[in-house]
Amino acid sequence: MFIPLHDHNSWKHVVSPVVTWGLIILNAVIFFTVQGAGLGEMASALAYSYGLIPSVFFDQKDLPTELQVFPDSWSIVTYAFMHGDFMHLLGNMLFLWVFGDNVEDAMGHVRFLIFYLLSAAAGGFAYMIAAFGSDVPLVGASGAVSGVVAAYLMLHPKVKIWVLALGRIPLRLSAQWVLGAWVVYQVFNAVFTQESQVAWSAHIGGLAAGAILVIFLRRPGVPLFDRGL
Repeated sequence: MFIPLHDHNSWKHVVSPVVTWGLIILNAVIFFTVQGAGLGEMASALAYSYGLIPSVFFDQKDLPTELQVFPDSWSIVTYAFMHGDFMHLLGNMLFLWVFGDNVEDAMGHVRFLIFYLLSAAAGGFAYMIAAFGSDVPLVGASGAVSGVVAAYLMLHPKVKIWVLALGRIPLRLSAQWVLGAWVVYQVFNAVFTQESQVAWSAHIGGLAAGAILVIFLRRPGVPLFDRGL
């Protein structure tokens, strides 16, 4: 649909968005070291160990002992730090790079980290509701990143963003058009796509959580919808 490249949106409250950068580095390190760049049988096994499996989370089934690393309840967050392949990682981290810094600026470091993890959990719960009883593990930061996108849209709809439309055409458009279209695309696929490797429901859960949480976790005095511009 489009690839975000850069936004013209300076920081007002933080010197550096260290949590955003730290999350990107952590996800990359986990992918290339723990997951072995997503290659081999070990990568598949790790998806079951750290991924979010509805049937396991709700105690309908048990993982084999050799695959159990953390308590099942932890997978509501651990899944968001695993990725299926390099393009999956790259897409999520690119969105986090472009939009996460300004959301962190609006919230502060600690509240942004809480926001990110809660958005991931909301995406996970939405997936489990949509795929109740499924044995398919959910992996990826898409739910958390969807929360970041929703928060950015709530905070800065008028900011201009450079994107590659259709993967090749550079355009500079307002966030309300770019991210608004992205949200509509997620909702459309969640409603009408029956079989897909993409967990659209997790995206919807993250979007809903992000739109709600930003209202309460932003700094006092930080306006919504670019009021005052």
